[in-house]
Amino acid sequence: MPLIRIDEPTTRRIPPDTFSLWALGFRPFYLLAALFAAIAVPVWAVAYSGGIELPIPGMWWHAHEMIFGFAVAVIIGFLFTAGRNWTGLDTPAGPPLAALAALWLAGRLAMAFGSGAWVAIVDMAFLPVAAALLLRVLIKAKSRRNYFVGVLPALLALANLVFHLAVLGVLAVDPLMAMHLALGLIVVLETIVGGRVIPMFTFNAVRGIKQWRDPRLDWAAAIATGVALLLWALGAGMWAGAVSLVAALLQALRLGGWNPWATRGAPLLWVLHLAYLWIPLGLALIALTQFGILPRSAGIHALAIGATGGLIIGMITRTALGHTGRMLVAGPVETAAYALVLLAALVRVLSVALFPAALVGGVHAAATLWALGFALYLWRYAPFLLKARVDGKEG
Repeated sequence: MPLIRIDEPTTRRIPPDTFSLWALGFRPFYLLAALFAAIAVPVWAVAYSGGIELPIPGMWWHAHEMIFGFAVAVIIGFLFTAGRNWTGLDTPAGPPLAALAALWLAGRLAMAFGSGAWVAIVDMAFLPVAAALLLRVLIKAKSRRNYFVGVLPALLALANLVFHLAVLGVLAVDPLMAMHLALGLIVVLETIVGGRVIPMFTFNAVRGIKQWRDPRLDWAAAIATGVALLLWALGAGMWAGAVSLVAALLQALRLGGWNPWATRGAPLLWVLHLAYLWIPLGLALIALTQFGILPRSAGIHALAIGATGGLIIGMITRTALGHTGRMLVAGPVETAAYALVLLAALVRVLSVALFPAALVGGVHAAATLWALGFALYLWRYAPFLLKARVDGKEG
């Protein structure tokens, strides 16, 4: 027997063919969100032209499901994944993550096929649970810098409660007001998180790039955007329009400082810059709406499809590549998906702003482009999300 036993260091490597859907939050929620996006928007387009009848008024269903179905799934998947990186602590995985995904899916099925109080209860269950699980991790790690993004799901849950109470007739408010509040919260989140990661990704990837950033401008843009969208959601009219113009200018100045033109040869970067550009454009369109120049949906879809949809398709490709151990390179499939989603935003906004007589055709064209973009994502990324990291690491 040797006097000294020397063992070879061992590192547990997970075989790449291992089923890993429940390994980390981004996996099930990116997959479900993309699948839902590719199905729900064409369903809405058919309902819009009178082809099918939905359980609640179609506009309510569409607005609710794109925010509390699609966008919320991506937000939770992203925050669970980022939360583990921010804190070094585990976020839900395995059976708890599967149960949470099932809760989200139950809400989508309830909203698709039912109505009444039981639908509200099923749909509202997901966000409070997700918010509690995320906040527990952030508080345990004392990650104070990220408390706001932890509180955001709870605020979205409150907006969802207002929506359902309005639909049920308990609150005498327009259900779409709650949707506008929720969209405003999401755009503020995009302003904060986008302001952290987009210039950082750009600086790290583009050699010798020159950028201009000022924390005072960052705060001013975020606060002005939040106030503008709150006033808009509450129906403040001209005041909302004036503040929206200020916010649009601040957001445009902020984006310009990140040097977006330098990313023109890198799809993984330009998609984020172009998507973020829809925030100042959307705020400007909302101002024009408040001044009675354009229909309300022009600004809504600029923010919802252009900014939110564009940032989502950009981030769920980038983060899925990184967290599955792959190179951060966008190929032809990713580039096509980016172009399709951003083109869907352009078609939808132009159809309502400039060609209202062709609105039905514009809705169908935008829905088709959107669905194709997320179908491409599914085709390319479903195998990545279902199987283990290619480098054998956990996650």
